[in-house]
Amino acid sequence: MEKTSRRTVALAATALLAWSLMPASAMAQSPADTLLNVSYDVSRELYKEINPAFIKQHQAKTGKALTINQSHGGSSKQIGSVIGGLEADVVTMNQATDVDVLADKGFTPTEWRSRFPNNAAPYSSTILFLVRKGNPKGIKDWNDLARAGVQVIIPNPKVTGNGRYSYLAAWGSVLAKGGNDAQAKELVSKIFANVPVLDGGGRGATTTFTQRGIGDVLLTFESEAELIENEFGKGLFEVANPSVSIEADAPVAINDKVVAKKGSAATAKAYLDFLYTPEAQAIIARHNFRPRDAAVFKREEKRFAPIKLFSVDQLLGGWAKVSKTHFADGGQYDQIVAGIKR
Repeated sequence: MEKTSRRTVALAATALLAWSLMPASAMAQSPADTLLNVSYDVSRELYKEINPAFIKQHQAKTGKALTINQSHGGSSKQIGSVIGGLEADVVTMNQATDVDVLADKGFTPTEWRSRFPNNAAPYSSTILFLVRKGNPKGIKDWNDLARAGVQVIIPNPKVTGNGRYSYLAAWGSVLAKGGNDAQAKELVSKIFANVPVLDGGGRGATTTFTQRGIGDVLLTFESEAELIENEFGKGLFEVANPSVSIEADAPVAINDKVVAKKGSAATAKAYLDFLYTPEAQAIIARHNFRPRDAAVFKREEKRFAPIKLFSVDQLLGGWAKVSKTHFADGGQYDQIVAGIKR
């Protein structure tokens, strides 16, 4: 018995020594050394470059390895998944309403905008038109989307930030030129009557337009235009810049419930802080998102269309009003869809 006991202790000591000598990369990471970023549909390529840059910086500062996992989909669907139990350390979305929903459920504070600069939006984008080579339907501005015989591809505004911004850009284009809400509703109704299919995400809408060959024009984020051309073939599509469009802020937030449980709060904050650094802002600009850093924007200015932009707060009364008026059950969007005759 004594021999067995000594032998067991010796083996345990040997195993402990071997474990202590293993490199950090070979050991299992603690929950605090992993992050899950739940994001919207069209940010995949951006974070494929952001994440390694932050991991390198984080390891240099702390000596700890870090793993960052991503989840992408329609923005409102993604927030629903987080509320349903998807353990996001951070969310990086494309509309403030989704983060507000998270705050309403107690996952992040109601004052989440004040945690980071620029109302917690490290970059923005806008909505442009992608048309087929030669622009055969002569699409130049919002009114052209309402013409008979024009098929418009827009993802579902009920569940996607892309669709919601496209809807609001069309509505706001009328107000920005001195029109009223009745005229805006008439234009948006005609545009949605020209929508043959409502995809559940920006990527789904892109696939419908580029691979399924449906539609004459795709409404998409400015950041997507070059990416689509690179992925599906240069010369197959063209960008048409409307005279006016919406500024689409991309807000970020920490999921307090998850980081408290995992012990990852400091890492999650450092990750979102990194998005504001010149290094990350340069990556953001290379992916054709509009950076907040003035020097980076000036250096990359040629990437961005010279469009007159308006914000939800400036022209449409803010997200709380927009959500209730347009996207709540029975709101303007539901009324428009219900009135479309197919």
